[in-house]
Amino acid sequence: MAKKVLVIGEVKDGVLRNVSFEAIAAGKTVANGGEVVGVLLGENVSGLTDELIQYGADRVIVVDHADLSSYTTDAYQQALLQVFDVENPEGVILGHTSIGKDVSPRLAMKLNAGLISDAVSIELDGEDAVFTRPIYSGKAFEKKKVKEGVVFATIRPNNIEALEPDSARKVDITNLTVDIKDLRTTIKDVVRKATGGVDLSEANVVVAGGRGVKSKEGFGPLQELADLLGGAVGASRGACDADYCDYGLQIGQTGKVVTPDLYFAIGISGAIQHLAGMSNSKVIVAINKDPEAPIFEIADYGIVGDLFEIVPILTEELKNVLVAN
Repeated sequence: MAKKVLVIGEVKDGVLRNVSFEAIAAGKTVANGGEVVGVLLGENVSGLTDELIQYGADRVIVVDHADLSSYTTDAYQQALLQVFDVENPEGVILGHTSIGKDVSPRLAMKLNAGLISDAVSIELDGEDAVFTRPIYSGKAFEKKKVKEGVVFATIRPNNIEALEPDSARKVDITNLTVDIKDLRTTIKDVVRKATGGVDLSEANVVVAGGRGVKSKEGFGPLQELADLLGGAVGASRGACDADYCDYGLQIGQTGKVVTPDLYFAIGISGAIQHLAGMSNSKVIVAINKDPEAPIFEIADYGIVGDLFEIVPILTEELKNVLVAN
């Protein structure tokens, strides 16, 4: 049965995050021939509608409000509930990001809907969408589907392939006015620590360092390698605890979950807490001087040796290859 599915676009620093386009593709599967409606929240975000349309949205709703210029739980919840009242959707999809993880349980509760969180793939079983999600820190997977009520789900970034963009698509755009009031929190200013130009959770290449990097300066060669490959730098909790880098780079059970095409684990032993955040990467390359390090058990390629010798050599060889091509 065809469904109307709302896809919540996520804006960061004035641009749409890639997971927004992946969510549209997920919405297409859930809609099963029905309508996929993109929803944009923010201030002065109407210029981003074209991208949602190009990536497959059948219609776009823009909610432009000064209180949505930065994310707060209250403002987003109020705005989205008013969108839901107008649209009465049969499905809602958004990214399993810090925003998605915060607002989705609250919205699902208000809609009296079950929530399927952190889905990594979606397929159809007859008319029902079947969601696959990891459990037990990624050591197993379960399949879930909603038999009645609103299909509400968050998807893990970098797992569901976005549709090919079509710049010729033209669809209706609606500007919806909402009433936001009695906010408990307002954002006056946002101060961010610089962690590189590529979003860690959406990066196709991640270069991660652990305690073996030994210092803040030890992350310099890792950043150079990541920049060369157009990737992002990450870290184990051990490296963050040792104050080698900011906790914003932490990957693992208590940090970010990443699923890049290529993951470098450099000076990382491979504790189970770290594996929970990166074990589903498509290709894993481990560099560690300890041949018994657990990371080698899940690595596709392993190099035993001193990372301070290997990483510069690897970087230079990749430079030569990229120049040659």
